[in-house]
Amino acid sequence: MEDHNVSPFNAIPPVVIALAVVIGGLELLFQAAGAGFLGGQGGIGWRIAAVQDYAVVDQVADWMWENQSFPPEQMLRFLTYPLIHGGFAHAAFVVVFILAIGKMVAEVFSPMAFVAVFWLSAIGGALVYVTALDSAYPLIGGYPGVYGLIGAFTFLMWVDLGHRGSSRARAFVLIGALLGIQILFGAIQGEFGNVVADLSGFITGFVLSFVVSPGGWRRVLARLRQR
Repeated sequence: MEDHNVSPFNAIPPVVIALAVVIGGLELLFQAAGAGFLGGQGGIGWRIAAVQDYAVVDQVADWMWENQSFPPEQMLRFLTYPLIHGGFAHAAFVVVFILAIGKMVAEVFSPMAFVAVFWLSAIGGALVYVTALDSAYPLIGGYPGVYGLIGAFTFLMWVDLGHRGSSRARAFVLIGALLGIQILFGAIQGEFGNVVADLSGFITGFVLSFVVSPGGWRRVLARLRQR
């Protein structure tokens, strides 16, 4: 007999729900503050203050590198920027991707591996962003981490297609389509910083999956021994 009381969230691993709730909850907090429901008049500036304090900023990274000084509160930006978004739609799309792609990744990866892929991909995307570019725009949002999850999902497809003897190139159709859309919008807006960060996040997630996926490191060693 079908149980109609089963929650639809039961099928989603808890670590995925937790990440989505944190990002969505922070955005709802900023929305409430911007509408004047939290923080009074000062609440209107909460998002701007969060971007100033927790976003990845190229000028800050340049200062740290030039002075060889890496204050913890500035290094923390590389961990916190994925949690801050420019608005409701920005955060909503990130949450949707986390729930959809993250579910498929977390069903195979361990919770720690899932978290590692998301945040290390976000860090990788931010490092390339401040190293390869000289952007005046702060880097915010969870897309580099999401693209890391897409990289992990691509890895799973790549392995599966290889086992079935199919062309592994098919695993990269999704990332190809997404990057094509982003490059188009980047050309329209004249800003490719997000494309660089997201692509770097994807590459980080894909490569990292060789190590953190179940049996990943053993699989890499076995492949190296075959050469």
